[in-house]
Amino acid sequence: MSVVWKMRLSMFCLLLLINLLGAAMVFSLAAFVVPLPAGDNAINVMRNLVLLAFLMPVFVVVGVGKGWVILQPTGRWLREQRKPTHDEQRWLLATPRRMFLMHASLWMVGVLSFGLFNSRRSWELGWAIALIVFLAGLTTASVAYLVSERILRPLARRALRHGVPDRLRVRSVAMRTMFAWVLGTGVAVLGIMIVGLRTLTDQDRTSVPELAITMLVLGALAFGIGGFTTYLAARASSDPVRALRQALARVGRGDLDAEVQIYDGTEIGMLQVGFNEMVAGLRERERMQDLFGRHVGADVARAALEGGVHLGGEAREVAVLFVDIIGSTAIAAQRPPEEVVALLNRFFDVVIDVVHEHDGWINKFQGDAALAVWGAPMEVSDMAAQVLRAARTLGGRLHREVPELAAGIGVSYGTAVAGNVGASERYEYTVIGDPVNEAARLTELAKDVPGHVVAEAGLLEACAEEGAYWTELDPVVVRGRTEPTRVATPLRT
Repeated sequence: MSVVWKMRLSMFCLLLLINLLGAAMVFSLAAFVVPLPAGDNAINVMRNLVLLAFLMPVFVVVGVGKGWVILQPTGRWLREQRKPTHDEQRWLLATPRRMFLMHASLWMVGVLSFGLFNSRRSWELGWAIALIVFLAGLTTASVAYLVSERILRPLARRALRHGVPDRLRVRSVAMRTMFAWVLGTGVAVLGIMIVGLRTLTDQDRTSVPELAITMLVLGALAFGIGGFTTYLAARASSDPVRALRQALARVGRGDLDAEVQIYDGTEIGMLQVGFNEMVAGLRERERMQDLFGRHVGADVARAALEGGVHLGGEAREVAVLFVDIIGSTAIAAQRPPEEVVALLNRFFDVVIDVVHEHDGWINKFQGDAALAVWGAPMEVSDMAAQVLRAARTLGGRLHREVPELAAGIGVSYGTAVAGNVGASERYEYTVIGDPVNEAARLTELAKDVPGHVVAEAGLLEACAEEGAYWTELDPVVVRGRTEPTRVATPLRT
């Protein structure tokens, strides 16, 4: 049996049972509980049973037909196994209200029918029966609303999984609570008030035992059914709130895959929708931050998010490492493009891993070269030792892990300008100055030195422990300068 037919069958059976119980409650109250005007009650009961036997088939046929029409749009998108339209979503969420109105209209017909039928004998009898039928009908229609909402909840979750429709008429939690109050307490209390009013106006026709029985039965209904329906209404609100609280706890622990199922179209349902949209926004922000960090570096991204972005720069003491592949033009000409890209990715994997391991960040990639910086935008403790250790480690790892490529590594330090360069629409964080130029020139020198790693020897003076792994070479005049530069290279072991 399909989901549509199961849903329809369960709803029709439950609603039919509810209405039969409502009719039984009317006759029980009229025959045994509520004091009625004097008369032949047995004959009145038989006449009303005949009227019920005549009206019941009509009500069942009309109710089933109307219910079929109400549920038809929901069955269509379920049968076709597709995403519901916004109109179909709105129709589904309005189904409990339509069921309530349909039951209320049928019971109002019953109120008029039984009231007029019994008023032929006595207007007091007709008025009393009409009140009893009205109270029972109000209770039955309220139960139909709550039952319909409960049965349709799985379908509502499925429909709202695809988003909330525009121009949705949001039902309030207060409405659900009022239905529960009317069902469990209001009807019984109103019945007690009516009985009390009738007793005051016609004391001779009401005996103490009859009044006592009436008060006990209606009081028991208010106490028992009222508590039960209030509990159900509270659970209908507390269950989704509990699920929302648990999802919030997951988000607090950093799990941005948390999501809550949307129960209905009430205010709580809209709160669940808002939570899912908020988490989706957090996931998107996390993804954008991750991509941003991958493009500009985690430190630059964090500084931009915390302090905003301003064009311009500042003078910073930095250490710079420049690495450039030797003979990259020949490699690109001799190998297929896919192989060249794979080889470059292996190469840069090692570069990034070593730089990050030693608290630096990759400022930019330039084809077959990379520029790494220490000291900007965040200060780095023991900067000289970190950059020298990174250069020495990188030279060894590239030789072992990417033997197909050889690369020159140059290291320098000094004062440079670090900041955002460009325009307000497009900019990048970069480091400009003599240390960057010198590192690039030392990289060219390193390509002809055993081990392919050369550093500005002044760095050794700031870190005696790391300096023990280096040896100073003869000073050289690098391209673009007139004065010789002291240089050093790692000791070969």
